[in-house]
Amino acid sequence: MTETEEPDRAEPTVDRPGAERDRAEPKVEPYRHPAAGWGAAKSVGRVLARTGEWVDGPRAVLRMNHENGGFDCPGCAWPDDYKGLHLDICENGIKHVTWEMTRKRVGREFFAAHTVTELSGWSDFALEDQGRLTEPMVYDAETDTYRPITWQQAFELVGSTLRGLDDPNRAAFYTSGRLGNEATFLYQLMARELGTNNLPDCSNMCHEASGRALTAALGTGKGTADLRDWEAADALFVLGVNAASNAPRMLTALADAHRRGAQVVHVNPLVEAAATRTIVPHEFANMALMRATATSTLNLQVRIGGDFALLRAMAKALLEQAAHDPRAMDEEFVERHTTGFAAYRELCERTPWEELERQSGLSRAQLLEAARVYREADRSIFSWCLGVTQHEHGVDTVREIVNVLLLRGNLGREGAGPSPVRGHSNVQGNRTCGIDHRPKPEFLDRLAKVCGIDPPREHGLDTVGVIGAMARGEVSVFVGMGGNFAMAAPDTEFTHRALRRCELTVHVSTKLNRSHLVHGRRALILPCLGRTEQDRQRGGVQATSVEDSMSMVHLSVGMRKRPASPQLLSEPAIVAGIARAALPDSATPWEWYVEDYDRIRDTMAKVLDGFEDFNRRVRLPLGFRIKQPARELVFLTPSGKAEFSAAPLPDVLPGPGTLVLGTMRSHDQWNTTIYSDDDRYRGVKNLRTLVFMNREDMRERRLAELDPVDITATARDGSTRALHGYLAVPYDLPRGCAAGYMPEMNVLCALGDYSSQSDQPIMKHLNVVVSPAATTP
Repeated sequence: MTETEEPDRAEPTVDRPGAERDRAEPKVEPYRHPAAGWGAAKSVGRVLARTGEWVDGPRAVLRMNHENGGFDCPGCAWPDDYKGLHLDICENGIKHVTWEMTRKRVGREFFAAHTVTELSGWSDFALEDQGRLTEPMVYDAETDTYRPITWQQAFELVGSTLRGLDDPNRAAFYTSGRLGNEATFLYQLMARELGTNNLPDCSNMCHEASGRALTAALGTGKGTADLRDWEAADALFVLGVNAASNAPRMLTALADAHRRGAQVVHVNPLVEAAATRTIVPHEFANMALMRATATSTLNLQVRIGGDFALLRAMAKALLEQAAHDPRAMDEEFVERHTTGFAAYRELCERTPWEELERQSGLSRAQLLEAARVYREADRSIFSWCLGVTQHEHGVDTVREIVNVLLLRGNLGREGAGPSPVRGHSNVQGNRTCGIDHRPKPEFLDRLAKVCGIDPPREHGLDTVGVIGAMARGEVSVFVGMGGNFAMAAPDTEFTHRALRRCELTVHVSTKLNRSHLVHGRRALILPCLGRTEQDRQRGGVQATSVEDSMSMVHLSVGMRKRPASPQLLSEPAIVAGIARAALPDSATPWEWYVEDYDRIRDTMAKVLDGFEDFNRRVRLPLGFRIKQPARELVFLTPSGKAEFSAAPLPDVLPGPGTLVLGTMRSHDQWNTTIYSDDDRYRGVKNLRTLVFMNREDMRERRLAELDPVDITATARDGSTRALHGYLAVPYDLPRGCAAGYMPEMNVLCALGDYSSQSDQPIMKHLNVVVSPAATTP
């Protein structure tokens, strides 16, 4: 299979919006400046100038990520600074907020002037750049356009379609990470009252491996470290994370750690800007003097997928040294609090150093240096992101992280523990509040008792499962609560065909995106309030809660009194409207819940473990932290102890003539939202259709900088997918490795190429052949 235009859409026209960006000359030059600093300040200035938000933009900066009426950044899930730091913001957060606050509008006039076929030829940037959606729209097949529909008519269309299904499992309810906790709880309640656990979410594509691994090892699916622990750690190991783009506020923690003398070790095939030095913008003296702070003490460029081998090598070194150095291992902790150590020790001893070097891509000296840093630190934190999880062996790698932590007792004490870096603002809260296709029986029991429903007990479909079921005609209704599913999912062409087989697709969104154009036979676009806008219901202005990546739950209150359109509804109101139409005889007080979100929270407090006394605690300064039993050395595992794993060392080396390619974001994008074709921290301008390659790999293929290439991925089933005319860009990567941008490269990941451990698409481990382009585009 090759990348082609969508089969039933016209070819793009050269004068479409965004076409001038296609003609801009690509440029690549090394980035040699600190992360953040004046580069970020200039970027923010350009964003404010482009949007014209000279009043509300600065107001948003002062209100974002602060208690007492502030709103939570709709970007990443990094925790708010507990010291009440002013300007607890970042460049990407400001981009995200001003992108939402644009004055541009997409109403009925826009849709009347542009067919879906025409819009399908526009770039993803151009689609979202048209502005905020203003009213509900329904697809009209006769005119190939969207036309206005009332909210009541829209709800009835969804409700009647759901009521007409012969099996509730023919519907699927997807969630992106920005949905607040209250809407999340109502959404899963609606799905389960309908009779399905088909609740796929973005976690199925990013951190599913983390949750499964931590649950198996420690009995909790979340990290145990918080921001205070980061400030107390002697060593921070950051694996598979590009902090400067994905969690920019982490730069403050990294700079602070370096200044206090902590060791900061970055493990990544690419040495990203965040792994060198930074100027934190709110440190005004450093900004004025252009004085940078280092953010690392050691950079280890593992090959793609080589993190496991590095961790196994660290464990092997510690065990060898423990015979003569008591600091190498905490034997008392291992004896009292863990199980499975003997089998793990034997496995480490049997693993040859030569194989660990080969699989990690590092020398023995580098592996021993990593072990030395860890051994000499009294308290260590291991943090990771998608560079660790989006692999076949993602669960095993996260469990190996836990193994290494257990060896030295780095759990249950200040400054230590596992700390996954979640992506989107409330993706962890979505899972906590019930978005789970594999719900635990205990949760369903409480939901049944408190809410008076009979929830289904069988597991539902995750993201990969839903796509396959749509393609087979087994799922005919797809509801997307936020996000851009058509672009975020793997195997783009297959996913698009699957969505088009649906009887009805429904997307709750703030802006136009590709998913609205890749629709079922009937389709709805339902516009919702943004995070910055006040949510006024009968009970007054409402606050929603979110959970950050370190399990802190706090309130978010929009600041803008006038939403983008008077027709916008809140996400809880939209869920309640669909639920009432789909479940006309429901005893659930949907409308009563929406009048005052405190009522939703009171119910959540009775259903969700750790949310007791929710309404009082969430109004405390900075909210509250959900209890983590493993933090207190209480392990809800079958053995009642932390469990070592004994997974074999995976083979991550590419075959002859192939490269291992990992997809990633550019700096100027957030998930599938593309702000520009630039990637400042990697020195790229006016280019997204590229592949980063090791210079020796390029020479071997007789490629020069910016030569056009074809990229062909071979799936497990032997089928192929290809991208044509991409440009080769030399970069400091280990040999045999390559990288490029999602969502464009998602087409290369076949639907069947998912981890057998986590069911996640393996978007960081695609086997590809890169060759000179057959024809110049």
